[in-house]
Order: sequence, then structure tokens, then C-alpha cells
Amino acid sequence: MELLDGRKLSQKIESELKAEIETLKSKHDVVPGLAVILVGDDPASRAYVKMKESACERVGLYSIVHKMPVTISQDEILNTITMMNENPYLDGILVQLPLPPQIDKDSLLEAIKKEKDVDGFHPYNMGRLVMGMDSFVPCTPLGVMELLAEYKIDVKGLNAVVVGASNIVGKPMASLLLNAGATVDICHIYTKDLKAHTLNADLVIVGVGRPDLITADMIKEGAIVIDIGINKVGDRLVGDVSFDTVAPKTSYITPVPGGVGPMTIAMLLKNTVTAAKARRC
Repeated sequence: MELLDGRKLSQKIESELKAEIETLKSKHDVVPGLAVILVGDDPASRAYVKMKESACERVGLYSIVHKMPVTISQDEILNTITMMNENPYLDGILVQLPLPPQIDKDSLLEAIKKEKDVDGFHPYNMGRLVMGMDSFVPCTPLGVMELLAEYKIDVKGLNAVVVGASNIVGKPMASLLLNAGATVDICHIYTKDLKAHTLNADLVIVGVGRPDLITADMIKEGAIVIDIGINKVGDRLVGDVSFDTVAPKTSYITPVPGGVGPMTIAMLLKNTVTAAKARRC
């Protein structure tokens, strides 16, 4: 069993991005810019946005956070997005999820210019991903693929199971795997026998937010297990996989924390630098 160390890889990527940003600044007078819209006071969202800010600072990327009250209207957020779309110094725009119930998430995501959609959630970019075309890809699934590549794990021909069918993780993850030549099953809340799917999988990727969903009896010997889930149990952060019992059966597995999480932020930085180069160089 080998741990897939996302923290170590994310540090390597940040180092490369820092050098790239320094080159962009010296040769083109370009400093990539990222704007975040944060609505309300959700503790997890605030913590995640703070981590994004810190990562931007480490690599030399300009960032700004628009903090908005939980009572804000749809039109007010749309007006802010319009302003960001027109700002030539902002290369990436993201809306931190979740949003309060009065806000239509989909219309906000669609309002972001596709060239600045560094989260990869715009229907244009999602459509191109499904078709196997170049696009901005959601950061968590992209981070998983980078992690697999770093450890020279080729998914071509593997039987892969993605547990979770969200637009943010499950669906784009399945598309990336399919584009890379894997045979993909997508399981979700209505799947009748999850174990029947996972037990035959060479690669299991899970991200639903349910501790201990995947147990040792659901994984075959030598499988690769990617745990995207992040759950707080007492004072501990755990994933969706029962790590202590599952890990001994695997060939590779991600820890939580320190696996996929750091890769998500690294891919956001990378997407923002890519957007800046495409728009301004």
C-alpha cells in the first residue's frame, strides 16, 4: 500500500506556478488575478476561502474576496459578477458554494465569463469536458487526475467506480476518467447495491460526505482508492472511506486530510494562471 501524497504534490505545483508567475510579471507585466464571492458566514466556506487566499499569496497571485451578507439578493451578486467580468486585471472568478436558499446558483455560475470560469462549472466548459475538448475542468476532479499521473497510474482499461454524481465532483470526474480510457460506473444515492459495483472496481473514487461509507469488504485486493470526502467527526477530519481497515487491501490510497484537498486548491491556482496566459499574453 502506498499513500498518494497530495500535500507534497501541491507544494511542487505551487513552486512551479510561483516561477511561472514571476516570468509572466517580468516578461509581460501580468500578475494573474483571482476573485472570490463569499456569501454568508458558513464556517467551512470561510475556512476554505482563507486557504485559497493563503495559497494565492504563496505563489504571488493577486486575489480579492467579496464578502456578502447572507441576505443579499440575486441581482446584487449578478451585478458584482458583471463588474468582475469587465475587470481586465481579474482572470478568474469563482462563487464559493453553498449559497443561501434565495440564490439561484446555476444562473450565477452561467453569468461568469467562460474565459474566467476557473472553477470549471460554466455549462460551456462542462460541455467541452464531456466532449473531450480543452476546457477549464472542475478543480477537485482535475486534482485527482494530476495525483494519479504523478504516481504514474494509468487509468486506461481500468474498471472505475465513481461514488457520487454531483456536478462539482462526480460527473466531471467520470468524464475525465472516460476521456482517459477507463470503463466508468457512476453510483449515487439511488444505487441499489453499491458493494456490487465497488467490489469489482480497480479504481474507486468517492466523494459524498458520509464517513465510513466505503468499508474493507467493499474493496478488492490491490484496488486504488481515492477519498474526496471531508467530514468532521469529533475533533478529527475523516473521509468517506474507513481508512484503517481499507488501506491494507489497496495498492494506492489517499489520506484525509492531505490527499485530494490540497490538490483542489493547487488546480485552482493553475487554472487561474492558464486563464491569465490565454487572455493577456
